[in-house]
Amino acid sequence: MRVVIVGANGQLGTDLVKVFGEDPYFEVVPLTHRDLDVAVPKTLNVLKELKPDVIINTAAYVKVDDAELYPEKASAVNAIGALNVARVAEEIGAINVYISTDYVFDGEKGEPYAEDDVPNPINVYGTSKYMGEILTRNYSRKHYIIRVASLYGKAGASGKGGNFVEWVIEKAKLGKELKIVNDQFMSPTYTMDVARTLKEFLKSKPEFGVYHMVNEGYCSWYEFTRAIFEILGWDVEVKPIKSSELNRLARRPRFSALENAGLHGLSLRMPGWKEGLKEYLIEPPRSPATAEVV
Repeated sequence: MRVVIVGANGQLGTDLVKVFGEDPYFEVVPLTHRDLDVAVPKTLNVLKELKPDVIINTAAYVKVDDAELYPEKASAVNAIGALNVARVAEEIGAINVYISTDYVFDGEKGEPYAEDDVPNPINVYGTSKYMGEILTRNYSRKHYIIRVASLYGKAGASGKGGNFVEWVIEKAKLGKELKIVNDQFMSPTYTMDVARTLKEFLKSKPEFGVYHMVNEGYCSWYEFTRAIFEILGWDVEVKPIKSSELNRLARRPRFSALENAGLHGLSLRMPGWKEGLKEYLIEPPRSPATAEVV
């Protein structure tokens, strides 16, 4: 099965290339932004030439606050880009895998969202991703919309300059005060776990539609930060604060945890969020927080 991975050098894309590339069932073709820009239709001709069986579209504008200032940039990649990929996928008969987000929900449910819950995004980023979902669904019949959440991976998120885990570790090493919100709950997810599960998911050839793919369980960002240092065995003080104290441009869902109901129906299960975090942190070994940063 030939699989094209769009955004192959991104945080999720990097692990997808590695995991799929290790399985002889798949022929992996990695494409970076230099090879293809989803917002520029003519660059998608490379997909017509490659004629893949599956296109995994991980390309995304992920700067949540900046999207409030530049909605056209978020829309160009997350919505129109998804439309461009969907049209090509439909033309060549490829399965279209669109990576979406928990931010398509407003966070008011108070418990994990299932795939059949109705989206209601409360910021530009979430709205652009939901638009991408609609366009993917309506323009490519053979589609999987995969919602992930609060991703962290070894490659870091290029659009954000790293990931949350590395950010708090860096601050701890520098001895800076850590103030983390304790009133926003989500499902922190290790990109390697998504890559492994998506590989098995595609092999099982499930019904087309929407699926959630996050590490099981949920926590607040404060609890997540505490868990990072507990696993590392570092004595780091973390101060809980309210999200209102951050004065961020974009509103965040208060509770955007996801339930993997669709995966469970396929007898697929993601590891718990602490399991994923442990694997991420243990390899390679981390130096103590008192170590000098180089």
